[in-house]
Amino acid sequence: MPQESAVYTHGHHESVLRSHTWRTVANSAAYLRDALRPDMRILDVGCGPGTITADLAALVPDGQVTGLEHAPDVLRQARATAADRGLTNFRFAVGDVHALDFPDDTFCVVHAHQVLQHVGDPVQALREMRRVTRPGGLVAVRDSDYSAMTWYPEVDGMADWLRLYLRVARANGGEPDAGRRLHAWARQAGFAPDAITATAGTWCYRTPEERSWWSELWADRTVNSSYARLAVDGGHATTEQLDRIARAWRAWGAEEDGWFGILHGEILCRV
Repeated sequence: MPQESAVYTHGHHESVLRSHTWRTVANSAAYLRDALRPDMRILDVGCGPGTITADLAALVPDGQVTGLEHAPDVLRQARATAADRGLTNFRFAVGDVHALDFPDDTFCVVHAHQVLQHVGDPVQALREMRRVTRPGGLVAVRDSDYSAMTWYPEVDGMADWLRLYLRVARANGGEPDAGRRLHAWARQAGFAPDAITATAGTWCYRTPEERSWWSELWADRTVNSSYARLAVDGGHATTEQLDRIARAWRAWGAEEDGWFGILHGEILCRV
């Protein structure tokens, strides 16, 4: 079976988990919410620190949620997240979405948030997600689209950040503009066109608190995370260039009129 060939660009530095632990069903999987029933079995692929996983478990109290991660270390935080909420209908496992270690037709819903942009073969990943979903069930995927990200004002250095990120992510084997491709990937994975519902969702950071949070975590990520190391080691940037980009993020965050919008592609695929 195919195995993961891409390198996860972000890693699990604190600045990355700061972003991931903000995610909930409400702000990251609202397109799936109305399809959930209390007794469903759900697989949450790429669960990270488990905040979406815990929300899903709370929404299916008579069912069970399995959180799957490729990097085992972060699962300690995921287990703590679910346990702190008093949830018992969950489990976590280490695995690769390209070759899921579950029988056919196991889950009612297979969900992945911000995962396919980072994998080496997103079509194969969707084939596997489809394989382990029961007939009549759903494969639900949401991914951002970096080239569609937009901001105001145009602070010097912010455009350099986007160009650099696109280069680093693609050199690592991923596709940072995954959002616009999800419906096409699903069709290539074998879903019939009329079985795919494609939508779009957004995040927006505008208030002083939101700007500060978003700009600081990206400034930290730019100089301290695995992304920074991969950018330098891959010859894409120098540490001086990364420092300049981090300063640009902080300068944008200090702008009274600052605004940042993120577009996501979303698909619900009926099996």
